This record gives sequence, C-alpha cells and structure tokens, in this order.
Amino acid sequence: MNSKTRTVLTAGVLAVALGLGATAQASAGAPRSVSGKANDNITRIADFYGTYIDAVYDEDSGKLGKTLRSHYLTPAFQKELAAWEDREHADGVLRAQNVPLAWKVTDNGTARNHTEAIVTLTWSRGSSTKLVVDMTRDTHRIYHISEKSTGRQ
Repeated sequence: MNSKTRTVLTAGVLAVALGLGATAQASAGAPRSVSGKANDNITRIADFYGTYIDAVYDEDSGKLGKTLRSHYLTPAFQKELAAWEDREHADGVLRAQNVPLAWKVTDNGTARNHTEAIVTLTWSRGSSTKLVVDMTRDTHRIYHISEKSTGRQ
C-alpha cells in the first residue's frame, strides 16, 4: 500500500470514527428534569438542601445560608443548630465541615403533624451520610435534623 492510499484510508477511518462518536454522544445525553409541588414538604426539603448546598459551595460569606436557615428552619431549631455547631465545629445542616458532591431527598413517611425525609449526602465514591429531616406540615419548617451515617457501601 502506498502512502497516498494509506492517507486516504486513514482519513476515511477517522471520518467514520468521528461521525459515530458524535452520534453516540448526542444520543447518550438525554434531557433531565426535576419537578416539585408547591407546599409539598418533600419538595421544600429538597429545595432547601439544593439551595443551601449551592450557597455553601459558592461561599457567599454566610449571607444566603443564614437567610435560607431563617426561612426554612423553625426559630427554636435555629438556636439548637447553633449550639450543635459550636460544640461540633461543623455545619449543622450538612453535619460536616465540607460540602457534599451530591444530594438526594427521599420521603420517609408522614405523621399527623410532620413529614420525615431521608437526605443522602454523597461526599465521594462510596461515602455518604444519611440525615433524617423532619418538617412541620402546617408551617412547612424544618424542626429536626439528625445523622445516620452509611459509611462505605
């Protein structure tokens, strides 16, 4: 095979490979969606954690994080959380000193006066923390967060 034939053959193989790669890439990126419901406690807990994590990650000097706490947490729980943070030297909402890579909120049942959710915070591959988060059904405010660690999976 001469060099001109090799060049044409290589160019053809490369063109086919690039074309197939573009097709595979385009079909692999299916659109994602996120939904919620107004006044739904699970949606509100998910909204809080998503926004709070963004605020902490963006390091806004605590302004947005404090505002979110004021809006989503009961006043009594805000005081309880501040005491926990002083004692543990960590963020009480996240129960950590750093920011998780991902989060997920799962409904864990509703009682007469509150909704309970499990918030799974993913820190790295195979490492996550599960938090139990309780929200009142009437005021839609979080009044309790406790930790359940899953460790390595």
